[in-house]
Amino acid sequence: MKMVKTALLGTCLAMSVAAVSPALAQDGPVIGVSWSNFQEERWKTDEAAMQAAIEEAGGTYISADAQSSAAKQLSDVEALISQGADALIILAQDAAAIGPAVEEAVANGIPVVGYDRLIDNPNAFYLTFDNVEVGRMQAQAVYDVQPTGNYVFIKGSSADPNADFLHDGQLEVLQPAIDSGDITVVGEAYTDGWLPENAQRNMEQILTANNNEVDAVVASNDGTAGGVIAALTAQGMEGTVPVSGQDGDHAALNRIALGTQTVSVWKDARDLGAKAAEIAIAMAEGATMEEIEGAEMWTSPSGVELHSIFLEPIPITAENLGVVVDAGWITEEALCQGVPSGRVDACP
Repeated sequence: MKMVKTALLGTCLAMSVAAVSPALAQDGPVIGVSWSNFQEERWKTDEAAMQAAIEEAGGTYISADAQSSAAKQLSDVEALISQGADALIILAQDAAAIGPAVEEAVANGIPVVGYDRLIDNPNAFYLTFDNVEVGRMQAQAVYDVQPTGNYVFIKGSSADPNADFLHDGQLEVLQPAIDSGDITVVGEAYTDGWLPENAQRNMEQILTANNNEVDAVVASNDGTAGGVIAALTAQGMEGTVPVSGQDGDHAALNRIALGTQTVSVWKDARDLGAKAAEIAIAMAEGATMEEIEGAEMWTSPSGVELHSIFLEPIPITAENLGVVVDAGWITEEALCQGVPSGRVDACP
């Protein structure tokens, strides 16, 4: 039985929770979800699927938006605990900073699901897509278009372990060509907070430093890809330099149809959100991590063994854009906005 502390900052912390379903309206477990932010389009998709699955299972969904603040996320988690969360799903803003909040939950007997981003704690179930494979897919799609020349890596946030998982996968594909001299890395930068404006600024600086002599950009998500493409557009280079991304953001899929982005590795957030709900409900009702269907042991880079599930991503290029339309992820109208008829098969 969880032992919620009565002195958890009370009403003040409860007010920090940004979105709460009708107060504990159902008889099932209460699932508290701490979101790092909603700057990426996909998180609202994750949330809708997660909330629907929780409520369909008879649970109650409560949530908070940390608004890209690691400090606020700590307070948010405490607030979710104080509101009676029976399990927590946490999308960590900062993998290291979230540690005390996880320990607080564990001390109160509340199971934790580390959502999409690694929480390096054996008491947190790790649910994500295979991010090393995402990196491989990104690099392969760019390499297929541009197997030689000057490459740039626009990585994710240095506070997010996914940034390095992605880059590890990218290098698995590209390192042989780098070693042979076919590819020269002329720029590499982390993107603070995954913010597109930071990616754009980094790309602008790299273009300036290299007199615009850049042949390919491996960007780690669709937000950073958007920033990169904005920088390329300012130099009249959009559509001539292959750029990768991930998440299947609608704007990115439209850019693929337009020809300014090469690939977006699609991680169907609806599947991830629903799976997180399933795991959280099961653990809130007493299931151990070992009893979660599909769970396997995985060792993190620091050597921590975690119970984990990895879902499989799909690379989306101009050749298979119909996949996301057929899946109901994006409408043909949104995908094909501004795209000349017949440019891609998905836009007749």
